[in-house]
Amino acid sequence: MANFTIADIKALREQLGTGMVDTKKALEEADGDVDKATEILRLKGAKGNAKRADRSTSEGLVAAHEQDGAVTLIELACETDFVAKNERFGALAEKVLAAAASSRADSAEAALAADASGQTVEQLISDEAAIIGEKVELRRVRTLTGDAFEVYLHKTSKDLPPQVGVVLAYTGDDAETARSLAQHISFANPS
Repeated sequence: MANFTIADIKALREQLGTGMVDTKKALEEADGDVDKATEILRLKGAKGNAKRADRSTSEGLVAAHEQDGAVTLIELACETDFVAKNERFGALAEKVLAAAASSRADSAEAALAADASGQTVEQLISDEAAIIGEKVELRRVRTLTGDAFEVYLHKTSKDLPPQVGVVLAYTGDDAETARSLAQHISFANPS
């Protein structure tokens, strides 16, 4: 009999976001060793990711970060709107955005290779996708530099996160016109 308690199961579930039964089975297989159980759950999740590789990602969100004369815009995609509005998915997007912005990544490939607290963004997304249980992909990343920007993120539904994003670099001091132009660009359904 493995040496662990219900509190151990609960703590590991909260840490990883895994199901009760899967967490208990992993702790049993690891004889109560939390580190081994964590690795077992990650490997199980990685196998699930491979099974989901061919699925389409038609939902998701866009997010932007502006600092030090640069704006980074990301598009993080998932399979369902349920996940798109999930708190965990939003937190993942924030981590991906922070890593992409700090590395000034200008493509999804560059962002996937960026450091995210000791691991690559690609590994972070893979780990979180295993927990979330859906295919998650970083579709697009763009970083612009300049003096003045207008960032407009548009929600296609009030209960979903923004799904259309526009970053407009401009010169001069007419922020109101820049904002209006960014909104018009978003309504034109850019790709």
